[in-house]
Amino acid sequence: MPWLHGLLATATTGACAAPECARRLYEHMLATLVSPCRGTISNLICLCGRAHQDWTADYRLYSRDRVDPDLLFQHGLLELHSHLPPDAPLVAAIDDTLARKTGPKIDGVGWKRDPLGPAFQTNLVRGQRFVQLSAAWPGPAGQARMIPIDFTHAPTPPKPAKRASAAAHQQYKEQQKQQRLNVVALARIHHLRQTLPAARQLVVAGDGSYTNAAILKGLPANTVYLGRIRKDAVLHALPGPPPATGRPPAYGAQRPTPEQLRTDDTVAWQTVAAFAAGQRHTFKIKTLGPALWRKSGADCPLRVVVIAPIGYRLRQGSRLLYRQPAFLICTDPDKPLEELVQEYLWRWGIEVNFRDEKTLIGTGEAQVREAAANRNQPAVTVAAYALLWIAALKLMDGGETPPHLQPPKWRQAERGRAPTPLATGDLLRALRCELWASQLSPQSFSHFTSPPPVDPNAQKPVPNLPHALLSAA
Repeated sequence: MPWLHGLLATATTGACAAPECARRLYEHMLATLVSPCRGTISNLICLCGRAHQDWTADYRLYSRDRVDPDLLFQHGLLELHSHLPPDAPLVAAIDDTLARKTGPKIDGVGWKRDPLGPAFQTNLVRGQRFVQLSAAWPGPAGQARMIPIDFTHAPTPPKPAKRASAAAHQQYKEQQKQQRLNVVALARIHHLRQTLPAARQLVVAGDGSYTNAAILKGLPANTVYLGRIRKDAVLHALPGPPPATGRPPAYGAQRPTPEQLRTDDTVAWQTVAAFAAGQRHTFKIKTLGPALWRKSGADCPLRVVVIAPIGYRLRQGSRLLYRQPAFLICTDPDKPLEELVQEYLWRWGIEVNFRDEKTLIGTGEAQVREAAANRNQPAVTVAAYALLWIAALKLMDGGETPPHLQPPKWRQAERGRAPTPLATGDLLRALRCELWASQLSPQSFSHFTSPPPVDPNAQKPVPNLPHALLSAA
């Protein structure tokens, strides 16, 4: 495991003040990656071989703030800087996710809207809310892998009782303003901007929920925002020359909405090539700019881009279907269109990270109640996931192939087709194989000389342990 050991050891040493805490954190992060069980701290203790020892220090590692997740992410960010050219921008995606919980006494748990519920019915689930920033690790031909570089707990304040004092209700309203999702997201963007070199540009891509006045008007210097916009957004041209008398106008004449731009036959479609869904595609776009939007302010000119949907077929020979068009804005009107489209397409990688973190790594499954533990422990699991991918990508940059096992027969690529790209499950299976393969060897070879049973049904089938540990991910 040399490809991952050095990176984990260096990151954990810098994130903890005491050597004993760093050793324990290293064990927890490695156990998080190879655990075939739920991501609870008790399961991590068992995987570390300390099931019959005192477990107090393992829980206090998070509840007493003995680990700083920001330093773990900072180590991964330094590796990302060394990979990027000095003049290349850092492209980051921002989004929030929900970790479901059942205990009402857990810090930060409340009723949230179920993002997986149907569009026609608002369902509520109990859970915790986290904000994540993922940065792009560019590869060849426009490919990129999104690496988590920040994971922050964003709880909502508890609502006071109806009979509480007026001061308590006023304090609750102020806490609501300070702990809004947009306020937390903007604070993390500013924190990321402060950790970057002043000369490196920061590009932040977000979905429609983050394309609002709070984010656009509060962006730090040398930062560009890419986001989706409503198709009926009211846009304006730049103001003309000021009049001889009176106050000069802040906005010019009204421009077409994004939907009107899409349906306007007098505006020709342009084509740009970008990488998405495993291959390069040609996208048809229309653009408008510079334009002003009252949400972003009069001093922030925008570039509006309309992307036509790409046709797809559910199966070979079926009829051609289309998805919905995309309407984007960019706070840099002079940004090249190919870069703009490609960098926004990279944003989908943060959704892949959410899926892997919650289904394969076990983020949010730890049974802890304290505020510090709910803030630190999920972030540590995400940092372990980020360091795993950084170690694999560094190997590929050096011309080596990350260790991986032979895929199942149904996953083998057909002749003439490109091989399946490396996935998180492949890395986890390879890591389990390196750690446990030598311990799964048979103790004796007596089964080679034992005669077969007379009755073939006498021997009951037993699940295969190596396949259960090294193939399931």
